[in-house]
Amino acid sequence: MVPMEYYLLLSAAVFCIGVFGVLTRRSALLFLMSVELMLNAASVNLVAFSWFHGNLSGQAFTLFVMALAAAEVAVGLGIILTLYRNFDDIDVTNATTMRW
Repeated sequence: MVPMEYYLLLSAAVFCIGVFGVLTRRSALLFLMSVELMLNAASVNLVAFSWFHGNLSGQAFTLFVMALAAAEVAVGLGIILTLYRNFDDIDVTNATTMRW
C-alpha cells in the first residue's frame, strides 16, 4: 500500500512543472503540453482522494477531465495551425497581432 501523501506530492510536483511551463514557454506546443501536465496532476489528485475515501466519484470525474483534455488538444492544435499559417512560427507572443 502506497501512502496517499506520495500521490499528493507527485501531483503537486507535476502541477508545479506545468505552471512553470505555462509561465515561461513561448511556444504554443509547449504551452499546451504544460496545460496537459496540470490536468494530469488534477487527475492524480482526484483518483488519490477517491481511493482514500473508498468511492468511485473521483475516478468518474477523471474521465471527464480526460475528455476535457482531448477537447483542449483539438482546439489547441487548430490554434497552432492558424498561428503557423499566418506567422510561419508558433510563438504565442505573435498572436497579439491577430486581433480584430
